[in-house]
Amino acid sequence: MNGSVNDGGTGGVVVVGAGPTGLLLAGDLAAAGVPVTLVEKRAPGISNLSRALVVHARTLEQLDARGLADELEAKGEALATMRLFDRLTLDLAPLPSRFPHVLVLPQYEVERVLKRRAEEAGVRFAYGTEVTGLTQDADGVTLRLRGADGESGALRAAYAVGADGLRSAVREAVGLPFPGRSVIRSLVLADVRLAERPPTLLTVNAVGDAFAFLAPFADGYHRVIGWNRARDVADSEPLGLDEVKEIVRAALGRDFGMHDPRWMSRFHSDERQVPAYRVGRVFLAGDAAHVHSPAGGQGMNTGLQDAANLSWKLAAAVNGRAPSAQLDGLLDTYHAERHPVGKAVLRSSGALVRLAMAKRPWTRGARAALAALVTGVPAVRAEAVGQITGIGFAYPAPRGAHRLVGRRVPDLALAEGRLYELLRAGEFVLVVPRGVRREAGRAVVAHWSGERRTTLLVRPDGYVAWAAEEADAEAVRAALDRSAQL
Repeated sequence: MNGSVNDGGTGGVVVVGAGPTGLLLAGDLAAAGVPVTLVEKRAPGISNLSRALVVHARTLEQLDARGLADELEAKGEALATMRLFDRLTLDLAPLPSRFPHVLVLPQYEVERVLKRRAEEAGVRFAYGTEVTGLTQDADGVTLRLRGADGESGALRAAYAVGADGLRSAVREAVGLPFPGRSVIRSLVLADVRLAERPPTLLTVNAVGDAFAFLAPFADGYHRVIGWNRARDVADSEPLGLDEVKEIVRAALGRDFGMHDPRWMSRFHSDERQVPAYRVGRVFLAGDAAHVHSPAGGQGMNTGLQDAANLSWKLAAAVNGRAPSAQLDGLLDTYHAERHPVGKAVLRSSGALVRLAMAKRPWTRGARAALAALVTGVPAVRAEAVGQITGIGFAYPAPRGAHRLVGRRVPDLALAEGRLYELLRAGEFVLVVPRGVRREAGRAVVAHWSGERRTTLLVRPDGYVAWAAEEADAEAVRAALDRSAQL
């Protein structure tokens, strides 16, 4: 750091945190022509000690819209069923998605492709740099920084995004609380080799006071997550392989010959959510905005979907494509749309972990009843699958809007190709009936491959911005203007 203010172009964005959320967001902005600096406290390099292990269908769709999903699918293992706890297994095969499965893939593989994309798009990385303070005014944000060498400096931009995790310096700098509590203490994590291969790709069970989860890495190691109700100790308490084996044997019946641990740690699982995802020109995303239990594997996925929601809105703001009268309203939709999703994930993952850890007879009875309900009632099963995979979430729609507004759009087969291939341009996609010609400015125009007459305006993140059964050119132009597409 040189101690001076480096604005790097005052119209740009500073993203803090180079995890999956920050990398996707920064890559999107740079691809849209926005100057981006990504500030990361860690040194360069991608750790293989990441916690996230699964990529859900909605996240895969978002990655498909960036041309990355097929590469990741080739690296991971697809699982068509997802077991949450004893007697509750969800069949993902009926999902209305190009990805009717959960992809078992370590977080570091996701980070690797997102980092490459961000670099190729021109993101400037500032590693070994931490945020020590932040001020904002009507024109922009100034972040105070300290480099690995101890020198201080500052960075000026139009907007800043904190994607810097549970202990977010950005969240602290804007004075937001992070209300919530710890759900489970003294969870254990370990990466180990196994002498015996487990019978299923993802292995999970809870028996009595013990819970264990096993998932494979591509390099021959397995991730172990375990918990023993009877051993509630501080995160700093030393952890040995014998304790990990004991927990796994209690929950799964055997330890599969665990050996050669490369990493072991304790942690606690919190349920927390910030009350506001936006404070002026500063936004929060991913674990900086919400943390919850690992049940269902929704943490990284929810953060990536935060980034997909925010990136095109910030790009429209910075690039001047949102009229000034609409700008605040457009940026406010980030909180309006994503805060309820974060709250829903927090509640559902919390309910799952409490049921998985059930001890008393009545809570075990509730777990059995839930398993029976989800297994036996198609509508309940579809809702559960939609929430865990992310494809079931919809955003609020204005009063009187078409019933499709705010809903996720599946990968439509259009005359010009797949919808999610067309979304790779980072623009809105206007879908019109066959034979209809429309001028749509910067939007990509596509046609139904069949006889459907609905006109759809699909946002860059794959949700319906506007729809009509019969639409003339004036109605389409008004819809494009309202959606910040000038």
